[in-house]
Amino acid sequence: MKTVLVTGANGFVGSHTLLALQGMEGIRPIAAVRDPKKLPAVYQGEIRRGDIRDLAFVMQALEGVDALCVASAWTSAWGHAQASHKHLLKPTLALLEAAVGKGISRVVYPSSVTTGVMRRMKSTSPQANVEDIWPHMANVIRIEDHMRTLSSGSTSMVAMRLGHFVGERYGLGLLPLLLPRLRTHLVPWVAKGRTTLPLIAGRDVGRAMALAAVSGRVGEFATIDAVGKELPSGREVFRFLNEAYGYPLPHFGVSFPVAYTFARLMGTVSKFTPWDPFITRSIVLLLEETAPSNERASQLLGYEPQVHWRDAIRAQLAEMRRDRVGGLRMARPLPVPLRTGEA
Repeated sequence: MKTVLVTGANGFVGSHTLLALQGMEGIRPIAAVRDPKKLPAVYQGEIRRGDIRDLAFVMQALEGVDALCVASAWTSAWGHAQASHKHLLKPTLALLEAAVGKGISRVVYPSSVTTGVMRRMKSTSPQANVEDIWPHMANVIRIEDHMRTLSSGSTSMVAMRLGHFVGERYGLGLLPLLLPRLRTHLVPWVAKGRTTLPLIAGRDVGRAMALAAVSGRVGEFATIDAVGKELPSGREVFRFLNEAYGYPLPHFGVSFPVAYTFARLMGTVSKFTPWDPFITRSIVLLLEETAPSNERASQLLGYEPQVHWRDAIRAQLAEMRRDRVGGLRMARPLPVPLRTGEA
C-alpha cells in the first residue's frame, strides 16, 4: 500500500488528483486542506486539516507519506508579484524542502506548458522581463528549477507541464478570463487564431498527476507534458464557443507583437483603475504556440487522455451557468490564516 498526500486537495488540480488516486488499487490517498467541507463529496479517505504556510502543520501532514502531490497554490493571471512570492513561492519551496527532509520518494508538482514559452523568451531575448509579463508563471519556473536542485536518488521530482485547465470544479483559468471579454466584441484573432490551445480536462489532470505520483519509470527529475486528446487551434475553440453558445467571433486580427504592446499599455492603465485590465500580456502568452506532446507521459506514466476538449468545455460552462458565474477576477482572494483551534 502506497500513501500519497495531496495538498490543496479541494482545488481544481487537487480534487481531481485526489479522486484519481482514490480509484487506484494499492493507493491510500490523504487530503491536506484548509476547509474539509469543500472536498468532493465522494472522497472517503483521511483528511489532514491545516495551513500549508504553517511549517509545523507541514511536518505533521508529511508523516507516513510515500509520495506528495503539491496542488496547493495561490494563483494570479497577472501582476500581484509580492502576493505570489508570499503565498505561492515561499510556502511551496518550504514544502518541497520538508518533503526531501522527510525522505518522501516522489514529489509531483503541476507546472504548465506555458513555462516553456517563457523560458524561450528569456533565452532568445535576455532583455525580456518574464517576471513583469506574468509573476505567477515566473514563480512556477523558479519552483521547477528548485525541484531540479533538490532531486536525488532518494527523492524523485516530477514537474507535470499541464495544458490550460477546463472542466468540472473549475477555478481561475482560460474560460472565465476569456468569455466575458469575448462578449465585448473587442477580442481580436491573434496570429489569425492558428496557434494551438493545449486544453486539458480536470479528470485528465487528476489522472496525469496520480500516475506521476506512483510510476516507477521516472528518474530523479523529469518535466513531462500532459494535455488533452486533441490540440485544437484557437480558431477551432472560438468557433465552437460561437456555434454552441453564441459567443461572438473576433472581427479583426493582430500579430503577437501588437497584442503584447497593447496588453502592456492596458496593464499600465489598470494601475490607476479599480478593475482588472481588459487584456494582459499573460492572456496573450496563453495563446502562444507551446507544441506540447503526450508522448513522454504515455511512455513513462501510461497516461492516455480520456476527455475531449469540447466535452470539458461543456461541463465547465454548465457549472458556470449553475453557479451564475460570468467571469472571475484575475487573482484569487488572498488566503486568511486559520484561527487558533481551527486546524
